[in-house]
Amino acid sequence: MVEVLGRLHPALVHLPVGILVLAFVLQWFGSFQKAITVVLLLGGISAVLSCISGIILSKHDDYDPGLVNWHQVMGILTAVLCFVGWYIYKKYANVRMQWLVMVLLFVSVSVTGHLGGTLTHGEGYITAPMKDGGSEAEQTPIANVQEAMAYDEVIQPMLQRKCYSCHNANKRKGGLRMDAPDLLMKGGRNGKIIVTGNAGESEMIKRILLPKEHEDHMPPKEKPQLTEKEVALLHWWINSGAAFNKKVKELDQPENIQPVLASLQQPAVEEEKKLPDIPEEKVGAADEAAVQQLKDKGVMVLPVAQNNNYLMVNFVSARGITSKDMQLLLPLKKQLVWLKLGGIPVGDSAMAVIGKCTNLTRLQLDNTKITDAGLAQLAGLKQLRYVNLVGTRVTEKGVMALAGLDKLRSLYLYQTQVTAKEDLQKAFPKTQIDFGGYVVPVLESDTTRVVYKPR
Repeated sequence: MVEVLGRLHPALVHLPVGILVLAFVLQWFGSFQKAITVVLLLGGISAVLSCISGIILSKHDDYDPGLVNWHQVMGILTAVLCFVGWYIYKKYANVRMQWLVMVLLFVSVSVTGHLGGTLTHGEGYITAPMKDGGSEAEQTPIANVQEAMAYDEVIQPMLQRKCYSCHNANKRKGGLRMDAPDLLMKGGRNGKIIVTGNAGESEMIKRILLPKEHEDHMPPKEKPQLTEKEVALLHWWINSGAAFNKKVKELDQPENIQPVLASLQQPAVEEEKKLPDIPEEKVGAADEAAVQQLKDKGVMVLPVAQNNNYLMVNFVSARGITSKDMQLLLPLKKQLVWLKLGGIPVGDSAMAVIGKCTNLTRLQLDNTKITDAGLAQLAGLKQLRYVNLVGTRVTEKGVMALAGLDKLRSLYLYQTQVTAKEDLQKAFPKTQIDFGGYVVPVLESDTTRVVYKPR
């Protein structure tokens, strides 16, 4: 019960702050001496209650002793000043004395609040957005992820964003500090949180994967949560030996983690993300007869945006389409920027036609009959940003034909015959290549157990 009273401190501490702000406002406008006298008395009483609850809380939680002592001293000083001010306002009408009390109260409340905020949120909480662009900013882009230090540049930044606020030098929730490698491996009151080489048995991972509503889930549900990508990186790092002095390239990289690591590097070239999917040059209207011919085949032909003539052509609802029907695209080759052929039984002969549509920026060829020979026909599509080759028979040799496409930023290759993944990633340094092979952890909350009650 005593510990419960201590945990009321965050709620109680706002009472004297609000009350004393009211006293300051009344003093600013003047002629409210009797009202200020009452307000200061209420502020003093609430400050005393806050001090008592704060002292109790400090005995039952892990905070930096030096910082806690200063916070307590300033809190008690604030309570004392409230009663001193109450006495002065009640006995004297000296404006200078009254203002002196108000200024001292303003300073003491500000310092006490700052120290309390540092205990709760960590050092530099207020100024963090000015230093790194926001406390919840994404991982800082890495120029070359394979050459990066696995802990310093990949793991530590995410721990800093999601864990340090509760596990730092000033606040050690559960007796755990995570802001230094030796302290992270030491663990907290309940023992170690990392089992080197075994993420599944590591308490850190177990708590992260608990349902968000569970009382032991970390981070607490009111705090920013780790993303699936961050959980995957933590899992990989621990399974790889939880090394603090190795580069990413020195650690084993299963297939499921390779695209995650590659995504840390992709945003590094910021200007590349801004490449438009629609050419800036204006183009004339498409031939209506050619558009109608495609529609008669069940093909969707739609404008990609208002006030321009660029088109998206989608064969998703078309039936009986063959490679010969690709000739119908040629009258639209200037206007065609997005082409979707997913699931259509077209092969390499169709690629010779598509290779003439030089304004294409997005091309979906998933689950078609295209091979390496067909890919070679696409090497002249210099505007391509996105290519989907999922479920095709292409190999790394054929994909290399696209290496000269400087604007290519997304390439999907899962369920293909590609094997030399590292070689491809080197050949496409500006492209995010998705090889698939994801492994999504199964959470307890993913399964619902139904229990039938006997009638």
